[in-house]
Amino acid sequence: MKTLRWTAGAAAALFAVTLLSGCTDVERALNKGGDTTCSDYLKQDADTQRMTVTKAIKQQTGSDNEPPGTNVDISMAAVQALCRVQANENTPIRDADFAGIFFNK
Repeated sequence: MKTLRWTAGAAAALFAVTLLSGCTDVERALNKGGDTTCSDYLKQDADTQRMTVTKAIKQQTGSDNEPPGTNVDISMAAVQALCRVQANENTPIRDADFAGIFFNK
């Protein structure tokens, strides 16, 4: 019984540390990338938006490599433009790709 209690305590402590560490692996895994809707994207803080756009670029290119910062910056501007102009809050941010201009394929 002591082992179970220690294991549960360790799991709770690990979970608390994970929540306090900002951009966690869990957060990255749950991030929908290009499937994120404009509504959800606009609710995110700047760091999470950057992570979301970075994941969307990786999804578009099929690469696990980190895209250059300039590509992420330009793509974030495109997503912001799409989401601010678009009347449909359910539009996925992958639609900001404008035929591959911003996401190198």
